[in-house]
Amino acid sequence: MSSLVSVVIPAWNEEQAIEATLSAVCRSRLLVSQLFGSRVQLIVVDDGSVDGTRRAALPWADVVLRLPFNAGKGAALSAGWKAAAGDVVVCLDADLGETAAHFVKLLEPLMAGSCDMATARLPAPSVRGGFGLVRRLAGAGAYRLSGYRGTALLSGQRAIRSELLRRLSRSYSGFGIEVGMTVDAAVLGYRLAEVEVPFRHRETGRQLRDWMHRGRQFYAVGRTLIDCWRRPICR
Repeated sequence: MSSLVSVVIPAWNEEQAIEATLSAVCRSRLLVSQLFGSRVQLIVVDDGSVDGTRRAALPWADVVLRLPFNAGKGAALSAGWKAAAGDVVVCLDADLGETAAHFVKLLEPLMAGSCDMATARLPAPSVRGGFGLVRRLAGAGAYRLSGYRGTALLSGQRAIRSELLRRLSRSYSGFGIEVGMTVDAAVLGYRLAEVEVPFRHRETGRQLRDWMHRGRQFYAVGRTLIDCWRRPICR
């Protein structure tokens, strides 16, 4: 049983959404204490925002880190992990709003000792998005490289044992970080699980900016898979 759980939230220009997310996490602190006897450390990493993200986070977070420029999700999470003191680290997106309170569900399998990394499977989106190309690329690549089959490889909502994080020595970049973590953890022999959690966050549709986002994501995931193939973590 972990005596301290660190919640790490990377944020870039999330002034409008982050306060509701942090408020929800804080409300669940008592439940975490009651269920698992653990305290919660809340860490926000401001990834070079140009709005009031840092100012909005200060009243809620125990630690607010600020990167001098927008370095990407991988770098922001890595900075948060280094500051995390918990035996278990929970990674959440900044735009979960009130549904962030459900992060407790991610802790259950780890606290029960049944896995080392739990990934959230989110409900089906309410709007039509892309054609699943990024998801299929991630799934096929992860299976070929590690033998692991999952349906939530792109999910950023995860609970991970700190021991596992310390073994993940690769420098993950951008939107490929979740796939890279999954592949490396599976190759190293850690136990992975997916958990149904009713998180909701900003959904992408079929506007130009949404297709551009998916294109960047496809490139980042492909690049990460190539890196995992060229430089296996157990080599």
